[in-house]
Amino acid sequence: VAMKKALILGALTLLAIGSPCGGEDIVEIPEVAGFPKFPVTPGIPNTLICLVDNIFPPVTNITWFSNGHLVPEGIAETTFYPKSDHSFLKFSYLTFVPSTEDFYDCKVEHRSLEEFLLKHWGIADKTLVCALGLSLGLMGVVIGTIFIIQVLHSRGTSSHHRTSCPGP
Repeated sequence: VAMKKALILGALTLLAIGSPCGGEDIVEIPEVAGFPKFPVTPGIPNTLICLVDNIFPPVTNITWFSNGHLVPEGIAETTFYPKSDHSFLKFSYLTFVPSTEDFYDCKVEHRSLEEFLLKHWGIADKTLVCALGLSLGLMGVVIGTIFIIQVLHSRGTSSHHRTSCPGP
């Protein structure tokens, strides 16, 4: 099966190189996405996934970093998967044990890029966003409650004044 995939990939690459456009002119700019395989819990082993899409030609270098240092092991990669638009996609996996202090980067190099692409991931990043959202939500509830109390208080005061007015 692996040999068959390699032969297909080789044939597609040769077709692109031998195309009327010369093959060298056809270059796609890759897109990178990074995400965990499972919901993240500190201390529980997990897998980070780096998805590289829109690759052409199907040659790229994917490197993982942890806290800025090269990760030499615990990495697996797929072959290039062909897509209907004749570009390719590829996955790279990093097994890790998440902690709130650590951050990870998936670095992607391709000849279409002037400089590499870097996808950053860390629990602290996600925690900060959640904490900020929660803080803004709570602040909205407090301000809303104060506003409602003021409106109810002003209505109570104005209705009190109306009842004390002498009638005709």
